[in-house]
Amino acid sequence: MKMIDETLDGGGGRFVQNIGLRKIRPELVLDLSRLISRILHPAPTGVDRVEMAYARGLLDRAGHRTAFAAVHPSGVYGRLCGEKVRAFIDHTVQRWERYGTYENPVECYHQALRWLWHLRPGAVPGRTGNRVLIQPSPNHLDRPRRMAAKIRREQSRFICLVHDVIPVSHPEYARPGGGDCHQRRLNTIVAQADGVLVNSQATFHAFMQRSGMAFAGKPVRVAPLGVEPVPRVPAPMPSARPYFVILGTIEPRKNHLLLLWIWRDLCERLGPAGVPQLLIIGRRGWENENVIDMLDRCAVLHGVVRELDRLPDQELRAILAGAQALLMPSFAEGFGLPIAEALAAGIPVIASDLAVHRETGGDVPDYIDPLDGPAWKQAVLAYADPGHARRRAQIDRMAAWSPTPWDSHIDAVLNLADEVVAC
Repeated sequence: MKMIDETLDGGGGRFVQNIGLRKIRPELVLDLSRLISRILHPAPTGVDRVEMAYARGLLDRAGHRTAFAAVHPSGVYGRLCGEKVRAFIDHTVQRWERYGTYENPVECYHQALRWLWHLRPGAVPGRTGNRVLIQPSPNHLDRPRRMAAKIRREQSRFICLVHDVIPVSHPEYARPGGGDCHQRRLNTIVAQADGVLVNSQATFHAFMQRSGMAFAGKPVRVAPLGVEPVPRVPAPMPSARPYFVILGTIEPRKNHLLLLWIWRDLCERLGPAGVPQLLIIGRRGWENENVIDMLDRCAVLHGVVRELDRLPDQELRAILAGAQALLMPSFAEGFGLPIAEALAAGIPVIASDLAVHRETGGDVPDYIDPLDGPAWKQAVLAYADPGHARRRAQIDRMAAWSPTPWDSHIDAVLNLADEVVAC
């Protein structure tokens, strides 16, 4: 079989162009361990959404050769019934869309027991051709023996998605021990993966810097995360006061503290009634005592800064639709999916000046150094006025921007699966 190898200077990794590649159609096995492990959680994390997008995308694009497997919460690995997986996917999407924090806990528990029974793992069938195990989450990557056992059971090649290397490159932002745990994940990927997808050029460079020659010769594909088509949202009701949104888990690298100090200063100078609201959408995470103290004990912020956790997607979209801007003052990110989602919905973005944010948002958002408090304050005051020239200019720039569809990312997954069985 004739094969032509090329090196992509800007794409990262090795791209194999093969005139006979389309004839090799491996069986695809998607590991759904993450979604099943999160069965009691009424609202998704970003990683949950990515695994769901893989499940739906592979069913849509290659459903006839896609199977599902998981490490069940009981600890057993095996194949899942395809019909039950499809029903579970539909149920979970509707759950995220409609219920969130409003879900009845007793009903949630009963539904979880039902799905854990329906999704009990079965035997792995013998291999009749090429097979590729696909994992879009970090689950179990810190346990190399478990990963090796899954690959051995499947008799397959293995590809995975690397979301970021932040716990290793910036251990000060991780949970205690998080850096060591993530390093074990990277070691497992280097030792066991036959190919890797990364979500951005920034993640590619960080991953290759830390894997070095150990991953040389294996394909690495840069595949930006996709954005779901945005459902039409009714025009938001005029708000009593303008508001901004910051979206994501409350953790040190998200830099919530900068915004809380800005809002405190504005409240003291202008009075709480003259300050736009700040809506913090996300659960409380780790190592953030200063932020929690501000939220719980700073009286001047009460009623001005609001926490909203585990919102159903339909409510989240409605809130974003009425925001003056999405704020993303992060110190480090692997991709910046909220930026892409906000821009796709026509919501202005003010983001920290990170290479990965510029990779995601292009020239559209306003970018500010995450340590430049005065510049952030000026931007907030400008964007609080819907007719301000600075905000209108960003809305005008959106006309030239378009999000990456999930189909493009799934195409990269399928191409990489073909490539690793052809090597």
